[in-house]
Amino acid sequence: MMNASLSVAPLTPPPQSPSPSATPPRLAIPGSYGWPVIGPLSDRLQYFWLQGPKDFFAKRAEKYNSTVFRTNVPPAFPFFTGVNPNVVAVLDVKSFSHLFDMDLVEKSNVLVGDFMPSVNYTGGFRVCAYLDTAETKHAQIKDFALDILKRSSSTWVSSMTTNLDAMFDSIESQLTTSGSSASYLFPLQEFLFAFLSLSLLGADALADPEIKKSGHIMLDKWLALQLLPTISINILQPLEEIFLHSFSYPFWLVKSDYQKLANFIENGAKETIERAQTEFKLSKEEAIHNLLFMLGFNAFGGFFLFLISLLSNLGEQQSIHEELRKEVRAKLSNSDLSFEAVKEMDLVNSFVYETLRMAPPVPQQYGRARKDFDLHSHDAVYEIKKGELLCGYQPQVMKDPKIFENPEVFVYNRFSKEKRGDELLNYLFWSNGPQKGTTGPSASNKQCAAMDAVPQTAAVLLAYLFQRYDEISISSNSFTALTKAK
Repeated sequence: MMNASLSVAPLTPPPQSPSPSATPPRLAIPGSYGWPVIGPLSDRLQYFWLQGPKDFFAKRAEKYNSTVFRTNVPPAFPFFTGVNPNVVAVLDVKSFSHLFDMDLVEKSNVLVGDFMPSVNYTGGFRVCAYLDTAETKHAQIKDFALDILKRSSSTWVSSMTTNLDAMFDSIESQLTTSGSSASYLFPLQEFLFAFLSLSLLGADALADPEIKKSGHIMLDKWLALQLLPTISINILQPLEEIFLHSFSYPFWLVKSDYQKLANFIENGAKETIERAQTEFKLSKEEAIHNLLFMLGFNAFGGFFLFLISLLSNLGEQQSIHEELRKEVRAKLSNSDLSFEAVKEMDLVNSFVYETLRMAPPVPQQYGRARKDFDLHSHDAVYEIKKGELLCGYQPQVMKDPKIFENPEVFVYNRFSKEKRGDELLNYLFWSNGPQKGTTGPSASNKQCAAMDAVPQTAAVLLAYLFQRYDEISISSNSFTALTKAK
C-alpha cells in the first residue's frame, strides 16, 4: 500500500469499553534485550522458528503482563552488523497510536525496522517510504502520489473491471478444464500488475510482451530479496534460518529485471514522469524509481497480500454469501458498478474492514522517538527516550480486547452501521494511521496515500464477484466452483 505520517489525537476507548483510570501508574518498561549477540540471536530464533511472529509477541505480552515491553526483532546476527534489533514493542491500540504522531516519532529509514535494504534496490534513491516528514523531498513525492491517485480515480473502476473480466474468463476456463479447482494466485498477480500499471502510471503492459508475461514475476523477485531477512516463509527449518535470514541479498541478483521494469516505466509512463518533473520538481530518475516503488512495493505487493486474505475469508464465510449477494444486487439494480455504488454497501464494506483488521497487509509499523516523551498504554505510562525504536505488530494490536469485542473472531458485520461500526473505524489501523478521525493522508504525515482507495477497491472486487456469480466456492487459494448469475 502506498506508505506515505499523521498526528493522531489521544485515543479514548469506544462506548463498549470501560473508562480508563484517571491516573494510570508510571512504570518502567518491562523486558530486556539480553546479552549482546546472544540475546538478539535467541529472539530471532524464537521469532522465525520456535514460536513465529504471532506467538513471539503474544507470549511476551503475557509473560510481562504488559502490552509495552522491550525485545529484539530480526534481522540480527551474524551478518547484520550495522543493524540494532532493540525495540520497544507497543501492542495495544492506545500505545500503538503514538507511532503516527509525527511530533513524537520520525520515520527516516525505518520502513522495516532498523534494517534498510540497499538503495541499489531503488535506483540509488531513498524513496518516499524511507523519508521522514521533516525532509523536503518527502512532501514533493507524497504530493505526487496523492495527485496520481486523484487523477486515476475517474477510470479506476472501469479499468479494474475490464481486467477482472479477463482474469475470471481465464479462471472459468481453467475450472472447466480441471473440473475441480483453479488457483487464483498467479492470475491475481497478472491482473494487479496490468491494472495498476495502467491506472497508476498510465503504462500499458500490453505494449511490452516481456513485461506483460513476466512483469509480476520480476516484482516478486525484487520484493522477496529486499524483505527475506525480515519475514518468515515457513519452509523447512533450520534451512530457512541458515540460508534466508542470516544475511542481506545483493542487488545484482535482480539488477537485470529491475532495469527492465524501470525501462517499462520510462517508456510507458512518460506523461506521469513529465508531470513529476514540471509540477512536483522531481528529477526524471527520482520519478521513475519512486513510481516503480509505488507500483511494486506499495500497490502490487500490498494489494496482493490483502486480496489473498479477502478471498480466503470469503471462502471461509460461505454462510453469509447470500446476504452479501442480496446487498450487492440491490445496490446495483439501477446503477453501474462504481466507487459511489459500493460506498452504499454497508455489509460489503464491513467485510473489507474486518479483513483489514484481522490481516493488515503490512504487519509491522516502526517509528523512532524524535524526543523524550511519555507513552500511554491503556493501563500505564512509560518513559521513552529519544532515539528508541518503537515496533507495533498490527495483527495483535488490531485484536485489542479493550477496543474490539470478540477480537479473535472474524465478525463480518462488525463495522456495519447497525453495530456503530463508524465509531470503530477510529481504531482500525492498517495504513499508518486510523481509517477515520483524522484529516487523512497528506505531505505532513506517513499515512498511506491509498487509505480510501484500498478498501474501496476491495469492495469493488466483492461487488463484482457477487454481481457476476450466483455461487462462489473458494479453498486453498483456489476457486472450486463459480456459477454464473442467471
